[in-house]
Amino acid sequence: MKHETQSFPNIPDKIYFRIGEVSQLVGVDTHVLRYWESEFSLIKPFRGPSKQRLYRRRDVKNLLRIKYLLHEEGYTISGARKYIKRLTDRGYDLAKMSWGDPDSTPDTLLFEIKQELQVILEKLERGKKTDS
Repeated sequence: MKHETQSFPNIPDKIYFRIGEVSQLVGVDTHVLRYWESEFSLIKPFRGPSKQRLYRRRDVKNLLRIKYLLHEEGYTISGARKYIKRLTDRGYDLAKMSWGDPDSTPDTLLFEIKQELQVILEKLERGKKTDS
């Protein structure tokens, strides 16, 4: 995994964001946001009376993390979904995790390091089995 410094945009202090605003903040087209919404259950925009999608700050942060996993880390949609599920199953809040974000807490960084080490260990163990 690459853990380069990632610059996250400043998210305005608002309760709800329209899809066009989120598209600009995240840096992807609106159709990509709608697709990610169908693929990742943690993205659940509120629908107002006009049925327009209204994203919360948490959704914007989650979308930024998804973009990071897909575009920077090279995960597939399926791989990113599994990674996110593994994190949320262990009680981690994706919106609070922030690869390279200054809001990152030390325990999330340690968790990420531990995850990477577990993946490396699994690969090494699989390599030993094929050598035998």
